[in-house]
Amino acid sequence: MTAAPTKLPSLNEANERDPYNNNSYGTLVDSGYKMVELPVLDVNDFNERIIRGYEEGYAEKKLPADLSVARSLIPAGTATLRDFSYIAPDIPEYIQENCTGCMDCVTLCPDTAILGKVLSESEWKKKIDAIADPVDRELFAKQWSKTRKYYEGPAKKQGEGGMFNIIIDPSKCKGCAECVTVCDDLALKMIPKTEQVMTDVRKSHRMFKNFGPSDKRYVSDNLLIDMMLHEKTHIYTGGAGSCAGCGEGTALRMMCAATGAKYGDQWGIIAATGCNTVYTSTYPYNPYLVPWTNSLFENAPAMAMGVRARWDQLGWHDRPLWCLGGDGAMFDIGFQSLSRLFASGMNIKVFVLDTQVYSNTGGQASTSSYTGQNTKMSVHGKAIAGKQERRKEIAQIAMMHPRTFVAQTTCAHVNHFYKSVIDALEFDGPAIVCCYTTCQPEHGVADNMATDQARLAVDTRAFPLLIYDPRKGDSIRERLSLQGNPAVNEDWWINPKTKQQVDFIDFARSEGRFGKHFDKDGNPSPTLLMAREDRLENWHVLQDLAGLRGGKKATSPAAEKSIAAGEKASAPKSGLQPPEASKLTPVGMANEGKGPAKANGEFSVGTRIKYNDGNAWITGTIASLQPTVLKFDDNTIIETSYDVLKAGAAEGIIVKQ
Repeated sequence: MTAAPTKLPSLNEANERDPYNNNSYGTLVDSGYKMVELPVLDVNDFNERIIRGYEEGYAEKKLPADLSVARSLIPAGTATLRDFSYIAPDIPEYIQENCTGCMDCVTLCPDTAILGKVLSESEWKKKIDAIADPVDRELFAKQWSKTRKYYEGPAKKQGEGGMFNIIIDPSKCKGCAECVTVCDDLALKMIPKTEQVMTDVRKSHRMFKNFGPSDKRYVSDNLLIDMMLHEKTHIYTGGAGSCAGCGEGTALRMMCAATGAKYGDQWGIIAATGCNTVYTSTYPYNPYLVPWTNSLFENAPAMAMGVRARWDQLGWHDRPLWCLGGDGAMFDIGFQSLSRLFASGMNIKVFVLDTQVYSNTGGQASTSSYTGQNTKMSVHGKAIAGKQERRKEIAQIAMMHPRTFVAQTTCAHVNHFYKSVIDALEFDGPAIVCCYTTCQPEHGVADNMATDQARLAVDTRAFPLLIYDPRKGDSIRERLSLQGNPAVNEDWWINPKTKQQVDFIDFARSEGRFGKHFDKDGNPSPTLLMAREDRLENWHVLQDLAGLRGGKKATSPAAEKSIAAGEKASAPKSGLQPPEASKLTPVGMANEGKGPAKANGEFSVGTRIKYNDGNAWITGTIASLQPTVLKFDDNTIIETSYDVLKAGAAEGIIVKQ
């Protein structure tokens, strides 16, 4: 008589390999496997047999070559079962007393390893008291913060504050320290991994998931930075095989979060072969919780057109379809297909991960590469100093296609990024969002520098922010906004702290890919000076198109009159939206429709204010109260409501000077 085989615990529950169940499905709370009704794919069998084989190390030698393995189909979200806890020597530690709840660390983590949650104080206390072990209870209780944003403000408005928590998922963190770098409040620091540290982190993460979802009363729909407090936005799970600190990973997470906030999981992705498909589909791990398919390098837009046509036949007109790829796929070999997509007028959204290099195949130059860049196929040598061609500008080319929405953005400019993605989704036609994404090994920068480099790329005109929306008017200058760039009326930005001009040479000096262009005294090469002139010329073209050359955006006499009268004005700022905008808008942007505003002594016409658009403080004046019109020093005029003005003041994003 043979003994019955021992039944192993599910990989989606605590087991010997994962005693605190850190790798279970669900990001903020636990969930079951994401099932699919396909006769050729058994999700339970795949996760319990094939994933187990890879996690325990015997897959290549012992897994049979059966149909499930041969088809290379991967269920949704399998990357969450992957354990990365062993790959880095350090891990972030949360310093709760310093936290302000800004959510930058959660938003900009490329690996879904930094997570946030907010609960009412009474509910929090009830759940803390329910932790049986007093040591664990004390361990977890001291990790929660009473921030002004979630505790003090709500306590005044609704009588009870919210307790806020940042937690580290030890199974997904790769130790890049991006979260520490972006935290201006010193609420995170890297510490060495020890047995005790890892035990505490694993326990804390398990208790975090056990505490359930965030309390919606403390999460404002008007603050897009807070969207990752909701489980439905975590469409891109941890466990992707991207490099530590990968800029592309953050971009994909944020794009998925913005789309998931509005559409849940009712949308899909067509991905062109490239770096993004390698780290998101290295068998058997898939971080996406939406339908995803990998097309050839050159024809993802064409495939997306076919899928869109079929979805429309099925009546799925309202389900967004993203077509994504790198600059090699979209600027180069797939450009013809991309242009055809734009010309088709089909409702397809394109997301470009612009690393200015073929990141996946060894670092060759693309038409997106900058002049002077040292790459394979444009090697810096004695005769030729790196790439001699000028960069192709996909945004300007896309603008010249019939009725196409265009945005150029970065993850460092959170509000601009979310506005770009949301506006693209709401546009009823083709749209492209080109996102600057740092590739650490090819750019020659540290793992924790993706956000800093993206911000510097914008500040130095290397990669200007822009939104071109055909719905905004009949002329290019009405459709094109350069808001979000520093000193939009000037050639270069002057750093107010150093009083020094910031230009492309400063950007190049910070990255290894341009290192050979500087002599021993730090002087730039002639090629790099040529690259600087190229970037300035490109900036001038954008200023011309936007009507900004000469120091002021051109306006019609009627517009000037409306501004003077305090009426509704044009060119909404990236931080504030007019009343017809979507509910999902950047910081402080919703008009709550509560009727005419009345002055009560808090603000008055002529009051000087400062507004934080998520990137910097912008100064301006209150031009009118009925309606409430804000006139900023960069010539932007915004109409909002007095209630929204007060709400912005309460949040600390609008202050009197």
